[in-house]
Amino acid sequence: MSDLPTFVQGLPKAELHLHIEGSLEPELMFELARRNRLDLPFRSVEEVRAAYAFGNLQDFLDIYYQGAGVLRTEEDFKDLALAYFRRVAADGCRHVELFFDPQTHTDRGIPFAVVADGLLAGMAEAETSLGVGSGLILCYLRHLDEDAAFATLRMAEPYLDRILGVGLDSSEVGHPPSKFARVFRASRERGLKLVAHAGEEGPPEYVWEALDVLGVDRIDHGNRALEDPKLVERLVADGMTLTVCPLSNLKLCVVDDLAEHPLKRMLGLGLKATLNSDDPAYFGGYLGRNWIATADALGLTKAELVTLAKNSFTGSFLPPETVQARLAEIDAYASSSAYSQ
Repeated sequence: MSDLPTFVQGLPKAELHLHIEGSLEPELMFELARRNRLDLPFRSVEEVRAAYAFGNLQDFLDIYYQGAGVLRTEEDFKDLALAYFRRVAADGCRHVELFFDPQTHTDRGIPFAVVADGLLAGMAEAETSLGVGSGLILCYLRHLDEDAAFATLRMAEPYLDRILGVGLDSSEVGHPPSKFARVFRASRERGLKLVAHAGEEGPPEYVWEALDVLGVDRIDHGNRALEDPKLVERLVADGMTLTVCPLSNLKLCVVDDLAEHPLKRMLGLGLKATLNSDDPAYFGGYLGRNWIATADALGLTKAELVTLAKNSFTGSFLPPETVQARLAEIDAYASSSAYSQ
């Protein structure tokens, strides 16, 4: 009989909520700092890991932006992407829709092209060498103003044929989705898909705004939607995908115990939830670790794991024929697996 880790590793899946800057492991941080002749405020890898104790989202963001400062060249961004793809390929991942934060880099003088070209090169190599396809989602930083987001959209113009969509991340509380209504409308007019972080630390009203003001195609996180039965009803009726990140929620104290995570409840309510890693270098686990730890803590059944895998593809921005092929692959794997939880 197959055990849980073996079953999860072999289950075809996609990752829809991954911040590439959040996959920067301390070892690579030190390597890039040496390469770029930069001084870090940490003396060792162990000291960096000890700093990864967060009481809330802002505690994490402070060190996240500090760590991103070692990324300077196309080679750095390509190496960052490939390090992530190697890990996720081992977790049975077939497709990633990868977030990046250009303002984190352009605001410190790194040209948009350096960031985009490096990431796109890493993505292309990962598809060829690892068999993991991917798409790029540009995220606007919500703690900055909408004019800064518009400036980023203008920088991205030469790359729009290689960018899937735009998202909204960074400090949620006090920065409602409606703050970015105009730039999201402009992004849609350019043919981009729309996603937004909402309902992680922010209230259910932020999820409503993401739906009705921004017109998003997908909600990132969405945990606090469960506080509003009407909102749950709306999300179910719309078939809206939620990109849920359990180990992130635990690390940032959104939940106190993984056994209390709402993912199983979401599935029971008919919500189209998916499992993702968010910022895996900081939150204690990549995609496979999120699947295994969450399944173990919540007692997820084989049928629920298969549903999560299918949701990851039907909630993606892949072409319909590719989605159907992946769903058939999941069915074939599940029917041949001895796993019977």
